Amino acid sequence: MKDIPILNVYYLLCYAWDHAQEGDARAVSEAGKLSTVQDLLGKVLAGGTNRLLRRGIDRGYVERREDLAGVRGKLLMGDTAKRALRAKSRITCEFEELSPDILANRILRSSLDSLRKLGVAERRRGTTGTAAGGVASAGLDAGVRKEVSSAYHRLEGVTVQPLKRRTFGLVQLDRNRRLYRFLLNVCRLVHDCQLVDERRGGRRFRDFRRDETQMWKLFEKFVTGFYRKELQDFEVNPDGRQIKWEPPARGATEEDRAKVPKMEADLILESKDRHIVMDTKFYSNALGGRGGTGKLHSFNLYQLLAYLRNRQAGRPDGPKHEGILLYPQVGDRLRADVCLEGFRVQACTVNLGADWRGIHHEMLEIVGAAA
Repeated sequence: MKDIPILNVYYLLCYAWDHAQEGDARAVSEAGKLSTVQDLLGKVLAGGTNRLLRRGIDRGYVERREDLAGVRGKLLMGDTAKRALRAKSRITCEFEELSPDILANRILRSSLDSLRKLGVAERRRGTTGTAAGGVASAGLDAGVRKEVSSAYHRLEGVTVQPLKRRTFGLVQLDRNRRLYRFLLNVCRLVHDCQLVDERRGGRRFRDFRRDETQMWKLFEKFVTGFYRKELQDFEVNPDGRQIKWEPPARGATEEDRAKVPKMEADLILESKDRHIVMDTKFYSNALGGRGGTGKLHSFNLYQLLAYLRNRQAGRPDGPKHEGILLYPQVGDRLRADVCLEGFRVQACTVNLGADWRGIHHEMLEIVGAAA
């Protein structure tokens, strides 16, 4: 899937992270001119940070400890005496101060800092290009680097710190902070795609389009986000994605029941007349079978039928459930529509390399909602 255009990657991220908004034509136009994933993420992060700064970035109370001429907050007599500060007419105080130096802003500035340094070591040595495994060494486009550096310097006073995977889970945002949430997701992706180059020094950027596991996760989130925004007559995952076994396990110990795996669909769509269970897959080929017979992967069908049987049993009075297997298109377009065990089952592909308007139409067509 390395051939997905950069513009389409931007759209996938926007829907996946609940940032698909009208009136973002300028950002879309600029994204279409970029050639690498790191340029896209740098452009988005710099532009989003500037938008935050224009509207006013979040601030919070940060604990400070300073040597002052007067008392402020809590007086620390032990530190004052230990360091003989009274002879200098100073005392150590601990106090809280309203500051932009909070974790969310630290992640933004630290991510901007890592992006602006991408490829600097290689550029100084005059080496550029892309290494094996999709690891880009050329860093950022000069124009994008300038925007990233500008946004970085505009966050003056915010601490730059090393980021770890768990750091992102420590940020707490309310529902009104959609732009912050989107940008922090960009920062997480920037962090995940950077590799330390121990031989050359500095960092190198891995194009996540070449990572099937990461693209599968993004594809699943995109599909969920797209249908949540674009389908007005459907509820998305109204009771969550988990499907209970029907009938539930009985006559067994608690320990034995704990060994029964949970069923969790990728996406459940419900309207007054239709209940759809959707499973997304990210294979290089939607059709497999033994010896390349061009059949659907049997495990996918068995899994989807288990979802349909058990969810229908738990809701016998509702409409008959339908199942959809959704794949990205590689090669020929796939549309299969069959009835299995009384359930309508479709297998479809969506061409992520097409013009975005075509993707939009295909996604609606798959669930019968295209105009």
